[in-house]
Amino acid sequence: MTGEQIYILAVLASTLSLFVWGRWRYDLVALLALLAVVFGGVVPFNSAFTGFGHPAVITVAAILVISRTIQGSGVIGWLVRCLDLFKFGVSAQVAVVSGTVAFLSGFMNNVGALALLLPVVLQFSRNYDRAPGELLMPLAFGSLLGGLTTMVGTPPNIIVTSIRNEMVGAPFSMFDFTPVGLPIAIIGITFIAFLGWRLIPIRPSQGNSQEMFNIQHYVTEVVVPRKSGLSGMTIKQLLSDAGEDEVTVIAIIRKNQKLIRPAQSETLRINDHLLIQGESDFVESILHNTPLKLVGNKNLEFSQLDYGETGVIEVVVKPGSPLAQRSIEEVELENRYGIHLLSIARHGHPVRERLRVVRVRPGDILLLQGNMKAIPEVLEVLGCLPLRERDFALHREPTVVPLVIFITAIGFSMFGIVSAPVAFVAAVVGLVLFNQIPIREIYTGIDWSVIILLGAMIPVGTAMEISGVNNLLAYEIALIAGFLPPWGIVLMILIAAMVLSDIMNNAATAILMSQLAIQVAMKMEINADPLLMAVAVGSSCAFLTPIGHQSNILVMGPGGYRFGDYWRMGLPLEIIIVLVAVPTILVFWPL
Repeated sequence: MTGEQIYILAVLASTLSLFVWGRWRYDLVALLALLAVVFGGVVPFNSAFTGFGHPAVITVAAILVISRTIQGSGVIGWLVRCLDLFKFGVSAQVAVVSGTVAFLSGFMNNVGALALLLPVVLQFSRNYDRAPGELLMPLAFGSLLGGLTTMVGTPPNIIVTSIRNEMVGAPFSMFDFTPVGLPIAIIGITFIAFLGWRLIPIRPSQGNSQEMFNIQHYVTEVVVPRKSGLSGMTIKQLLSDAGEDEVTVIAIIRKNQKLIRPAQSETLRINDHLLIQGESDFVESILHNTPLKLVGNKNLEFSQLDYGETGVIEVVVKPGSPLAQRSIEEVELENRYGIHLLSIARHGHPVRERLRVVRVRPGDILLLQGNMKAIPEVLEVLGCLPLRERDFALHREPTVVPLVIFITAIGFSMFGIVSAPVAFVAAVVGLVLFNQIPIREIYTGIDWSVIILLGAMIPVGTAMEISGVNNLLAYEIALIAGFLPPWGIVLMILIAAMVLSDIMNNAATAILMSQLAIQVAMKMEINADPLLMAVAVGSSCAFLTPIGHQSNILVMGPGGYRFGDYWRMGLPLEIIIVLVAVPTILVFWPL
């Protein structure tokens, strides 16, 4: 083993460790890996950023824009609302929810499909007294299963297609993934519907769908202002005058001292900071009916707001959001965006820290207040998804134009008229020309953290190839595989990809494993296609942890899940997928 190979293996080990650690964003970790291989002399300086022009990166970016346009076209939203969600059993409801999101995920971004259904499913759980936790994990898992069925269903499929084109000379077509992905999706959804949902732990905080939907027991920080007339008043008098007995003062912060659970007879003083706990509607009412001020904007009182334009919305923080790992004070939410943070909930429980300094995490649920006309655009910038449609729905006439353009691009790609990247970029241009999406929304519709991840990790994969690390690893794997039957080789690649996708981004897994799989196939002188299919399936099967995929993180807060809840349904699901995928791959893509 050469010194260069040792260096690359060390970079890979460090990168994997940082992905698992999770304290740094995965796009930052990918950039660090890129700089390491460039300054290490493995990748030339003038080739450092060639990954950003890679066909896979261009295709993923175009698909994200198309998905956003279809999501906002109103057609799919209308179809979702017209679904006759069965009322005679949880299994039927889970089947409809996971099956619908799987179908949508086959033709649009996984997260986009989940975002469409998330508020609908929460509304449904409230209407029919279902715990959100019973439906949200099936929703997330269904979005991952649906992505297996087409080339555009998930970034790993696009990456595998592009790498096959580079190294073998021909890409996979749009529906080459369907013979393998569709049976997996059908059997996986059947398992989720009839058995899987029963394995999800439902805790007291999840048991009442009304409680979970309204995200009760928020904690809001307010201050007693001067000349408010509240000084000397007791807590009991304050709540009585406001007409709210559903709100509790859980703490008073006074000159850097915190009084926990103060008595009702405790008197208020000027500049006291109160932490009040209660359902969002009651919190909003007490702020409206008293001189109390929200902490963070001393010039704005609820009594001064025009409630015709101002409203309250519950949102979930997406991975890669500008809010992630930052406090509201650092983001300057009020001053920059005119939005006020009322409360934070995490894993179904209130955050009991001072709201201005608590660091927001992906999956947190925020209660935001602001101008409802401006909030949709602000949420795009902040990387948040609404959890209910009240006061937020955009009333658009449904249009089929984006679907027609998308289907046309698929047809051009399928029949080889143009390559997939060209077809989908042309579709984006068509959407702009037909006024289906403003040009500025093209850039907000792209998840730039994913693009940076892909653009940075592709040269890292090239470094593995240049240094001979891929060849070295492939040789060792080929030695082991030589003692295995054909299905054992596919099984080994599939499980390796599954394990990596549970602890690091699925796109990064696909980049590293695809090139390695091709090298293994060359060493063993076998067809690389079944191994690439195993990589595509394994990279998209992140069912054991919430960090494996954005969809899993997005339902963690609304579902009230803990980190260790996912494997309860995810582990048997992955076992079933392995049992279905290996023979299916070998039937349609023999070695």
